[in-house]
Amino acid sequence: MKEVIYLDNAATTRTKPEVVGAMLPYFTEFYGNPSSVYEFSAEPKRAIAHARETIAKSLGAKTNEIYFTNGGTESDNWALVATAEAYQDKGKHIITSKIEHHAVLHTCEYLEKRGFEVTYLDVDEFGVVKLEELKKAVRPDTILISIMFANNEIGTLEPIREIGAIAKERGVLFHTDAVQAFGHVPIDVDEYHIDMLSSSAHKLNGPRGVGFLYIRTGVKSRSFIHGGAQERKRRGGTENTPGIAGFGKAVEMAMETMEERTKKERALRDHLIERVMKEVPFTRLNGHPADRLSNNANFAFQFIEGESLLIMLDMDGICASSGSACTSGSLDPSHVLLAIGLPHEIAHGSLRLTVSDEITREQIDTTVESIKRIVDRLRSMSPLYEDYMKKNGKKQ
Repeated sequence: MKEVIYLDNAATTRTKPEVVGAMLPYFTEFYGNPSSVYEFSAEPKRAIAHARETIAKSLGAKTNEIYFTNGGTESDNWALVATAEAYQDKGKHIITSKIEHHAVLHTCEYLEKRGFEVTYLDVDEFGVVKLEELKKAVRPDTILISIMFANNEIGTLEPIREIGAIAKERGVLFHTDAVQAFGHVPIDVDEYHIDMLSSSAHKLNGPRGVGFLYIRTGVKSRSFIHGGAQERKRRGGTENTPGIAGFGKAVEMAMETMEERTKKERALRDHLIERVMKEVPFTRLNGHPADRLSNNANFAFQFIEGESLLIMLDMDGICASSGSACTSGSLDPSHVLLAIGLPHEIAHGSLRLTVSDEITREQIDTTVESIKRIVDRLRSMSPLYEDYMKKNGKKQ
């Protein structure tokens, strides 16, 4: 079997064996419903409490401020919809950015159809929210600011501390989608003035199908999933005990290894960026050159289609993406790349590579060689590239 070089860790990560090991007992041995009253449910309850405590500690939060969900999308939906409903008597204005994940953008569209007004902030060429525009956008009827911690496509880290300070000063709630950032960068909810934060386990070597929403004490947020009295009556449904136990273990491991892991990822990422930018002409690095996630590299190659590049990389055993995994079936160019000012024809030639600490330098070099060969081949078939070279008197 051909070696697989997995460079799509922003889409999902490998569940660590230690995480699987932490989950297994709650499938087969301690399988009781944690909401039941008998002694057999004591161990599942303990596992959930331990995971909640681990996650809260990692954020500088209280244990009763962590609510388990089925992932980042549900957490984002809950933060926006339930909070908007709870505070609509104060106002119906929400602020977000044009480069948010669709879990936020589509929820904002849903709220707009129900009478709320949403301001979508511009970003600069690196994908950074413009703080002056944010300040100007805040109104007396603004009830919520929702800005992601780190962009899932281009890896740019937003000025969350400054955004949180603006929100606190203006008396507006602040939510951040930290799905890509949690477990990869240090986060303290008090230091950053964060009122709500979304996360998903499978972005940090945990299982799929489990996430959490941090809700600061005192924030009014109605139930989003109705049914039982689970999660302190705010999120109905039987708890996913194995998933929650695995999430807790993944967070524990992520916090212990963060400094060493991200240092290695950063070295791999920088080597990848340096080689591609030096050896593949007509290439742009998307995202902030320095303030970006340690594992993210996003390129735009002129004169090619990103979909063809992905298919040919796959034939070489290399897993990559052109943007968010949630929109991989779309033929439209990335809304993130358009927001940072790329024209459609260049945005279509994008490639996102996200490394892990399990990737080797040799695998990065193999990937770069594949990219060079594939881009050359695709450009050789491009009439746009041929015209450009002729106009500029260059040989192909």
